[in-house]
Amino acid sequence: MSTAKTASDTGPDQADQIAARARGLTKAYGSGETTVLALDSVDVDIIRGRFTAVMGPSGSGKSTLMHCLAGLDAVSAGQVWLGSTEITGLRDKELTRLRRDRIGFMFQAFNLLPTLTAAENITLPMDIAGRKPDAEWLERVIETLGLRDRLRHRPAQLSGGQQQRVACARALASRPELIFADEPTGNLDSRAGLEVLGFLREAVDELAQTVVMVTHDPGAAAHSDLVLFLGDGRIVDEMPDPTAEAVLERLKRFDTIRLPDAPRRTQAHETPES
Repeated sequence: MSTAKTASDTGPDQADQIAARARGLTKAYGSGETTVLALDSVDVDIIRGRFTAVMGPSGSGKSTLMHCLAGLDAVSAGQVWLGSTEITGLRDKELTRLRRDRIGFMFQAFNLLPTLTAAENITLPMDIAGRKPDAEWLERVIETLGLRDRLRHRPAQLSGGQQQRVACARALASRPELIFADEPTGNLDSRAGLEVLGFLREAVDELAQTVVMVTHDPGAAAHSDLVLFLGDGRIVDEMPDPTAEAVLERLKRFDTIRLPDAPRRTQAHETPES
C-alpha cells in the first residue's frame, strides 16, 4: 500500500487540517488480461493551506490521482473525501454540485469561452450556479493576479500567460476548498509559466488557498511545499520544501528504483491518464 499521510496520523482532533484524503484508492482500466492498474491502493492526505505537487513518469498515475480526488473520475475501490464529505458513491448531480461549489480547476488548456470577457469568464461558474460572488474576495483575487486592466478583454486579446491568469482567477473566485491544477504551465513560455506559478504560490501564502498541481517540471514543483512522487500507481516518495535540483535528482532514480512487489503493467502506455 502506498502512503503519504501527515496531519491525520496525529489524531482526529486535526482532521480539519485535511482538505482531501483517500484511503485504499484504486483505479483500474479494462478487464481480464488487459487490465491496467493506474492507482494501486493509495492512501494520501492533502493538507489544507499548502501547495502540493504530484510528479512521476508517464503512466505513473499522477493525473488519475488528481481526477479521482477531484471527483472527475470514478474509483474502482477505496474511499475519497473532500473535507469531511465522502465523495465516493455520490450521485452525479450531487458530485457536480460539489465540484462546482467547493473545487476550483486549472487545466493546461485554459478553457476560456472566447465570446466572454475576462471578467465574465472569471465569474462564469458562479453565474451558472445562480450565485453572486463575494465582491471583496473577487477584488482581492483580481488585484493579486494583476488583472485589473484586462477585465474587459476577450481571450483572443490576451497573451497565453494572461489567459492562464484569468483561468487562475476563475478557479479562485468562488473561494474553493481546493484547487486542482493539471500542468497549468504546459502551454506557456518560461516567463509566463513562472508568473502563473508565482500566482499559485501567492494564492496559498496570501489567500490561504489549498493547491494540488500535477506537473512534469522540476522547476514548477519547486514552488510547492511538498512533492508526492508516483510510480506504478503508488506513492513511492515525498519531498518537503523541494528544490528544482533535488526534484530532478529524485526523478532520475525512477528507472533504477522500483517497488519489489509492484505489479507488472505491460500496457501502461494505454492508460487514459498519465
